[in-house]
Amino acid sequence: MRTLSGCGTVVVSGSLAQRPGIGGHAWVFLQYLLGFKRLGFDVLFLDWLNDKMCIDAAGRPCPIEDSWNLEYLSEVMHQCGLDDAWSLDYGHGEKTFGVSREAVLAKTKGADLLLNVMGFLSDVEILERPQRRVFLDIDPGFGQMWQDLGWATMFRGHDTYVTIGENIGHPDCTIPTCGLNWITSPQPVVLDQWPAHDSGIHAAFTSIATWRGPFAPIEYRGKTYGLRVHEFRKFAALPRSSPDKFNLALEIDPIEVKDLAMLSANGWRLLNPREVAGTISGYREFIQQSKAELLIAKNIYVDTRGGWVSDRSLCYLASGKPVLAQDTGFGRRYPTGAGLLKFSTFEEAAAGVKEISADYGRHSRAARAIAEEHFDSNKVLTRLLERVQ
Repeated sequence: MRTLSGCGTVVVSGSLAQRPGIGGHAWVFLQYLLGFKRLGFDVLFLDWLNDKMCIDAAGRPCPIEDSWNLEYLSEVMHQCGLDDAWSLDYGHGEKTFGVSREAVLAKTKGADLLLNVMGFLSDVEILERPQRRVFLDIDPGFGQMWQDLGWATMFRGHDTYVTIGENIGHPDCTIPTCGLNWITSPQPVVLDQWPAHDSGIHAAFTSIATWRGPFAPIEYRGKTYGLRVHEFRKFAALPRSSPDKFNLALEIDPIEVKDLAMLSANGWRLLNPREVAGTISGYREFIQQSKAELLIAKNIYVDTRGGWVSDRSLCYLASGKPVLAQDTGFGRRYPTGAGLLKFSTFEEAAAGVKEISADYGRHSRAARAIAEEHFDSNKVLTRLLERVQ
């Protein structure tokens, strides 16, 4: 594989068009695409839809040509200078948008690497063409448990397996390996897309989150692994313990009446994530106008001790925003205490808020330094390419 010459092709597959209006989700794929492009590689993004997924901006079913899905994908790629680097398959080959099917087949033949995020791409004709087919796990715990329980077989058809659950295989990590040799790697952040930004000490602690998300809790080996809602309730009273402001761009169903009332009563300012962070530029602006991130993780990330670090936290760190994150075991690999602080209890979270506010300049500088040292896309992707050969 021509890993370091920067003259080859890297293909990334993922579900951007399926989730229009979620800026942070789009950035997950963009960090890889723009990161590999910075290294000199030709890049191609592959996505797919079917007729049941196509909606207009009001959420109503519509033809693919008029869909918000297609418009959003096209606009995101255009804004990032990737107009000729994406292809959307509709209806299993019925129609193709962006790069044609013929061009996709030509471009993927002999490509250095296919990075198949969560096994999203299942097109056998494309899967068999690149030199190396890599399954990229960005939701550590879910896929491995589903496979071990016999609920899914999502890992087949790949040469190499990469996970951001960097503690997998460690004795106190309960994520099953499924008999696979996992390569661990953090997610990258493209630093020139996320410059340090001084929004001032008087800005709010913020977060962007989904209350429940698309996956259900998992019963695995006698234990229930839950979602963010199951952790957030433990820290709901945090704003009442501090003079700081707490803004939460939260995707939550209106039927969650009790939880919405609980959050409001405890001083959280709830924002509509589609309005404040639905575009890739809006998402970046929301983060860069923040004081710091308060990250409350999904219960499965906390209880498996997999070492998960949020892609969103990397954007905060790169922007010079301290991150106060619930402990998932990431302290085994990354420095904590300045710029990146961890907590397990309510008392530790409250102390972390106070510490960041008391010495904000130091924590802000340390945040950027951590991003540069540990998560810079140039470093992360170069190491990844070397390890997947």
